[in-house]
Amino acid sequence: MKTTNENWAVRFIPLWVGQALSLLGSQLVQFAIIWYLTRETSSATILAIASMMGLLPQVLLSPFIGTWVDRGNRRLILIAADAIVAIATLVLALLFARSLIQIWQIYLALFSRAVAGGFHQSAFGASIVLLVPKENLTRVQGFNQALYGGLNIISAPLGAYLLSVIPMQGILGIDVGTALFAISILLFVRIPQPDRSAQTPSTFWQDFQAGFRYIITWRGLVILLCLVMVINFFFSATEALTPLLITKHFHGRVGQLGWWLSSFAVGTVVGGLILGGWGGFKRKVVTAQSGLVLTGLSTIVVGIVPSELFWLGLAANTAVGLLLPIINGSFGATLQATIAPEMQGRVFAFILSAAMLVSPLALIIAGPFADAFGIQTWFLIAGLSCTLMGILGFLSSDVMTMENNSKEQAQNVLTEPS
Repeated sequence: MKTTNENWAVRFIPLWVGQALSLLGSQLVQFAIIWYLTRETSSATILAIASMMGLLPQVLLSPFIGTWVDRGNRRLILIAADAIVAIATLVLALLFARSLIQIWQIYLALFSRAVAGGFHQSAFGASIVLLVPKENLTRVQGFNQALYGGLNIISAPLGAYLLSVIPMQGILGIDVGTALFAISILLFVRIPQPDRSAQTPSTFWQDFQAGFRYIITWRGLVILLCLVMVINFFFSATEALTPLLITKHFHGRVGQLGWWLSSFAVGTVVGGLILGGWGGFKRKVVTAQSGLVLTGLSTIVVGIVPSELFWLGLAANTAVGLLLPIINGSFGATLQATIAPEMQGRVFAFILSAAMLVSPLALIIAGPFADAFGIQTWFLIAGLSCTLMGILGFLSSDVMTMENNSKEQAQNVLTEPS
């Protein structure tokens, strides 16, 4: 089914607002739970396990979730995902209210919410291309990136304030309310389904294999995914090393760390708004690759700046935050515009799973490496790798011509024998 320009915003904007409020509720819960575990246990192991409960479903289950999304009704999947989040959160709220809460119950709730979140993210991402005209995809991606950056700015201080005035079950109740609000909007918004009339009937595993085959037979996407995995390997650990960068290299305190994190988040909002208003270059992949090169150069500055020039490192870090939504939004719009609608859930899920697969390994390696060779060295290598991957992308004709990929090519893959 093709998207038309007529009245697309009338359907998309209410849906976007509902999902944004639901996302805010989820981030408040995430902050509140992490703070509760920190305050009650002071255990790094418990915090690490809690983080893994949110990470594992995305890494291990995303390809299967994406296949279910492509086979099912995306509107009903969104409703079900929001409902599961609401139910899991409501159960937690009741346990907190009755003082019956235990750590394993929090783990289970976090895992359940992460699984539902995986379905939600895949279904919503795959629905955007059916709701938004192709020429507006990059702008929508830009505003999405600005939204995420804005929520990162306000969720932590808002969560801290709410914890000071209402009990934990009250914050959990806010998330239940925002999830129900998102569901109420979904009940009245029609989300088109991709046209599957030309496809032959298939099983779940045939669809799963078709998604994997679609990726590995698209050279440009495989090369791009390899570039992203290299970049993610180094950059996924920079966040964990940032507090030590501030204290050990810049000899700063919590105030400097706050400025560092806040400037990055502000940069993300500004970058998302820039992409939303500008739309990027005519070829979206050029926008993304240019952003990678500039991000790498900015990170190199962080990796070599002297300790007395904190302001220069802060400026470079803000530039990285500004460029991130431009890169992600442009790549996302490129893929949304080129991947056939009936393949969106599977392909994006495979990409997400592969991109995140390197993160646990990076976290294991980064700590000992930084202790042995210095924290700035890791940032320097991250910047060099990002710059190199950006340049290699420009040199690859397969990557630079990705936007020429047609839905007819996807159809050829779908009709091949399994």
